[in-house]
Amino acid sequence: MGKNVSPNYKVILGSLFLAGFLLCTTFIYILWISPNLSMPQPAQPASALTVIPAPTSTPRFVTPSPVPISPTPPPTNTPLPGTIALNTYVQITGTGGDGLRLRVSPALSSDPLFLGYDSEVFLVTGGPSQEDGYTWWFLTAPYDQTRSGWAVVNYLTYVPSP
Repeated sequence: MGKNVSPNYKVILGSLFLAGFLLCTTFIYILWISPNLSMPQPAQPASALTVIPAPTSTPRFVTPSPVPISPTPPPTNTPLPGTIALNTYVQITGTGGDGLRLRVSPALSSDPLFLGYDSEVFLVTGGPSQEDGYTWWFLTAPYDQTRSGWAVVNYLTYVPSP
């Protein structure tokens, strides 16, 4: 077989030998390098699982038959027009020019804070309070929030809102 082989077969056999050698070398190279390529990767965080509750059915309500609505009576604590109440204005009157002592608390024994003069207007911001046989209201001057204190109703007159 060696002497009758034509030169074309020698080239083909040599090419096959070279191709087989390169194939084996590549296969060995892949096996040798692949452990180095599979380096440990950082751990991936665990996936979060969100549980979404299933939808519920909406209950159906039976519409009741209409009920006649009667007019609502006014609340019992609503002041009558022209009377002293919270958030109304009052004017000091009847002191004979002596003025009215506005006090720290609603009592005759309480210390006076300042003197309110006749015709001076205040906003009622607190009260009423019953002490020492009098009705007391907490007054605040609309022009000066520091001028505020308790005063006896006997020297106050309702003033319509400006």
